[in-house]
Amino acid sequence: MLPILLLLLSPASAWIPVHEWESGNVTASVGESGQCVCHVYLPEITFPADRVEHMQQVSHDLILEVDIQMNKMISYVGTLEGYLKELSDLTVRVSMLESSADKYIKLDFELLRIELREFEVLVSQLKDSLNSTSPMFDSLYIEICNMTLIVNQLETFDKSNLEVIRLEFAKLQKKLEECQKDHDVIKTDIRNCNRTGIMSIGKPMVVQLNSHLNAGYQYGGWGKDSKPVRGYESMYFYGAYTSYYIYDFYLYSNYENLILRSALKHHDLPSGWEGTGNNYIVHSNTIYYQHNTPFSMSKLNLTTAKYDYRVIPSASESFSYSYSPHQNMDFSADENGLWVMYVTEASKGKIVIAKIDEKSFGIENEWSTTAYKQLAGNAFMACGVMYATRSVDLTTEEIFYAYDTRTNEEKHLSIHFSKFQEKYTNLHYNPTDQKLYMYNNGYYVSYNVRFDK
Repeated sequence: MLPILLLLLSPASAWIPVHEWESGNVTASVGESGQCVCHVYLPEITFPADRVEHMQQVSHDLILEVDIQMNKMISYVGTLEGYLKELSDLTVRVSMLESSADKYIKLDFELLRIELREFEVLVSQLKDSLNSTSPMFDSLYIEICNMTLIVNQLETFDKSNLEVIRLEFAKLQKKLEECQKDHDVIKTDIRNCNRTGIMSIGKPMVVQLNSHLNAGYQYGGWGKDSKPVRGYESMYFYGAYTSYYIYDFYLYSNYENLILRSALKHHDLPSGWEGTGNNYIVHSNTIYYQHNTPFSMSKLNLTTAKYDYRVIPSASESFSYSYSPHQNMDFSADENGLWVMYVTEASKGKIVIAKIDEKSFGIENEWSTTAYKQLAGNAFMACGVMYATRSVDLTTEEIFYAYDTRTNEEKHLSIHFSKFQEKYTNLHYNPTDQKLYMYNNGYYVSYNVRFDK
């Protein structure tokens, strides 16, 4: 170390005790002339400024990373808090329902249990995706359990109605749909038919009881336009009655309004234009359905409110599907266009597939299958292939037969999928979202369709 002389003091100067100056690097002594001498020893090592600068940069980077992670956590917590708040609000509404049950009408409670179970699945998916054990998840589960108990208690009141919470379930349903889309296989080029056929049918998505809130409306249909015109891509349709007759249709601007039963339009079929069978669809803003008198295929243009019909001379009124009477004509639409299925006297009870020319509203081609209509529950078209279904048991349906109109080949299949209720009156495929839409004994049900690449 290098000694440095700090201070010289004469004897006349103020005397400072030596012991106050002694330390590891400082010494004090008296010189030859009697003056006080202080020495300070500094280390020879250069101050490590580069290390300090590096440490400051690391500290800065750590602060930025902590801020990023904190923002993510705040986002996650905000999302979970939102779900918890909705469940909390829903609990308050159900509590109000308990205290004034006579203000509401009856609604099917089994559907509410299903919706609550779907909410539980949503929470599980969020928990897995975040890989978190946050107590907020526990709070969500507790809320779901509490609501389930309350719904079970409310079932004892015949006059109770849970319509007061439909808004909450509408929001929940949208979240479930979005969550399901995130976990489904990405469907590229959705109208491309370069695939071999249907591989599987997803689990049923039970939307809710029909817009009449009446389980007695067992005959009907619902779904989306299979070839929507601009401005109506989100439109849904619904129609139902207590018998197989068709009297009217309801149109909804989007999914949320369908859930809330807020119709955009209501079309009453005028006298002479009533229909039967309930195997109708909406294609290019036009409803296609089976006409009563004369027995024919009919259509209603939803833009112009113009009606038209065409008689198919060979079509028979004697054969229907096993679940419902008078389903003689079954309309369907897929990536290749518009179809109708029926039976002729010559086919002896077997389904005939016919391609409809949309411009002339006539039949442009026919294919004969070996599937007996009366043994089938329903049928639909997808990528030019007709798929026929039948019952396996009370809760299971099976796609058992397929006929490809491109190759004229038929296949016997065994693709099972679940049903919410035993019987249904309308089943059709929609190429815009690759889903099956089923009207299942008064309930809206949909399925994701998975194709083999």
